[in-house]
Amino acid sequence: MKVEGCGDEASFTTAFRLCADEHGTPLNASILTWKNKHMTITKEAILAALSKVQEPELNKDLVTLNMIRELQIADNNVVSFTIMLTTPACPLRGQIEKEARQAVMSVEDVKSVNIKWDSDVPNDGRMRGLLNMPIRNAIAVGSGKGGVGKSTVAVNIAVALAQSGARVGLMDADIYGPNIPTMLGVEKLPPPKGQRLIPALAYDIKMISMGLLVKPGQPLIWRGPMLNSAIRQFLGDVEWGELDYLIVDLPPGTGDASLSLAQALPLSGAVIVTLPQLVSLEDASRGLNMFRTLEVPILGIVENMSYLDLPDGTRMDIFGSGGGEQLAQATQSNFLGKVPIDQNVRIGGDSGKPILVSYPDSPVAIALRTIAQKVAAQVSVAALSAKNELPINIVE
Repeated sequence: MKVEGCGDEASFTTAFRLCADEHGTPLNASILTWKNKHMTITKEAILAALSKVQEPELNKDLVTLNMIRELQIADNNVVSFTIMLTTPACPLRGQIEKEARQAVMSVEDVKSVNIKWDSDVPNDGRMRGLLNMPIRNAIAVGSGKGGVGKSTVAVNIAVALAQSGARVGLMDADIYGPNIPTMLGVEKLPPPKGQRLIPALAYDIKMISMGLLVKPGQPLIWRGPMLNSAIRQFLGDVEWGELDYLIVDLPPGTGDASLSLAQALPLSGAVIVTLPQLVSLEDASRGLNMFRTLEVPILGIVENMSYLDLPDGTRMDIFGSGGGEQLAQATQSNFLGKVPIDQNVRIGGDSGKPILVSYPDSPVAIALRTIAQKVAAQVSVAALSAKNELPINIVE
């Protein structure tokens, strides 16, 4: 081996010893100087290390999924790259970061790792071209009966996704009881542009509701065809722009609105909201089976108003206990989580400040944020796992 600066052909150790003797440099220092000058970290080595890190929900490695972007290696052996998530609301981001950092640091001579984050929400592949809607995923939030807090769950899922950085729309399809404008503190829509309605903007969420199109207190007595027309107008005549997620708050029950929506808008999936009590579970089961009949995937079940934490530290199960989990097991659905009772949810809903905004660190807000993350993760898994092939039957 020829060592630059010494000119001698010798073995590795002998060469460095000769170099050290000639320049009066200690042997260890000579070896360190040579390594710093001649040893390089390659992108191939970094990618090989990262190919061993699995995306926990997709069960494929980060390199195969093309999640590693902008990989750079600085002269001081600092490695930088961006991890492109499938949703900004990724619930396992911490685990991915830890394993990716450990993998890169295991590469010889790497001194430190800088990780940046970005996201590219996948399209579920469902054809919405007839509506001219650049919406990547549409998620319905429904329930079998009223009074279970369905709209509250829908609003806070939308807020949580928007807070994570996603582009979110919220359509209040609860035509008979449009309460979402109150929950978001919106009183009117912006002026229309030509024949197109412009959605209101609150907490970075684009929102449309029949409550903003009729006089306060005006009764909405609509037959099926009128209801179907209203829902189609909310979809086709509103300038939504490009959205990662459109959250649709459905009216309770299994009536015309749910059927009209499923027919007009291909849904990525549905979230079912229930209380722990038996009556609510029976109705929620009917709503769940309705979506399955319409071939809408069930993303999971949310048990709202699960319990009340008392000042003395005890817990009161006002509406029973464990019903949501039992329904999920019985229907082979995902259980997304429990949401406790908190008077600040009601106060925030009345004042136009959702709990994720007014008390973001409260147990209720944490539960709802976790639910939103699980929903986003499941939508991404389904979108990336789907073949999205258009079947064509050839008749000979």
